Amino acid sequence: MSRLTVRKAVIPAAGLGTRFLPATKASPKEMLPLVDKPLIQYTVEEAVASGIEDIIIITGRGKRAIEDHFDRSVELEENLKGSGKSQVLHQIRQISHLANFCYVRQSEALGLGHAVLCAQHLIGDEPFAVILGDEIIDAEVPALAQLISVYKKRQKAVLGVQDIPKQDVSRYGIVSPKYVSKGLHRVQDMVEKPSSADAPSTLAVIGRYILPPEIFPILRKTAPGKNGEIQLTDALKTLAKKSAMFAHEIKGQRHDAGDKLGFLIATVEFALKNPSLGADFKEYLLSRANTISTDRRK
Repeated sequence: MSRLTVRKAVIPAAGLGTRFLPATKASPKEMLPLVDKPLIQYTVEEAVASGIEDIIIITGRGKRAIEDHFDRSVELEENLKGSGKSQVLHQIRQISHLANFCYVRQSEALGLGHAVLCAQHLIGDEPFAVILGDEIIDAEVPALAQLISVYKKRQKAVLGVQDIPKQDVSRYGIVSPKYVSKGLHRVQDMVEKPSSADAPSTLAVIGRYILPPEIFPILRKTAPGKNGEIQLTDALKTLAKKSAMFAHEIKGQRHDAGDKLGFLIATVEFALKNPSLGADFKEYLLSRANTISTDRRK
């Protein structure tokens, strides 16, 4: 297989979802509904729209609902068929045909680096994508497709980044960039969650990566960091010293759906864009805003 072709994507989904407790006590965070689809389906659809054929989902205990979602449900299909709900039936059938799905269990939550390492035997000697499912990016050109385009030209690791407010840098991995061209930078180093005073830039890594298979031996040698976890950022720092690595500023509206407020904002934005709900929902929001404004004036 050509090293220029990115066919496989890894979606880590073994986390405990503690920021959404108690909702995620028995249900995977990745299955939280964003209007009418679970979060992870948006991620899968972005990958497929970017040319990905094989989706490797790293799961853990209590994540069976993810597998069930992307599998066929014969009983449901027969029920919809008998009820004459052909449009919904088509949508349901399409879910299981989106891509080739494979699931790997991560026995312990040992970090993002360990989750990626769990997929090594399925990736082989190919470049691959990593997508974090709680980063939802609404873009005309899929975010992952933007990175793949850069990879085809540069044939090196590519990280998706966005410029963020300086006061937010302590929440992200921040790259130390060297300008290459508009929206493209050479990664000289990376700093995980720096203070605003220590941040080398305001370009934050936002959960989209194209990585070469050379990352795997580096991950195996990466010592566990905080909480005994193997950090992908530590391995990327090592890779950047051995080979060129690029950061591409992704064009699109990013939503941090792993955060309660971010999830609510994403829900509003996607509901407003929904063809069947948007107009009525907008009318409701306007009436609600008017009510709040009136109450404040009293």
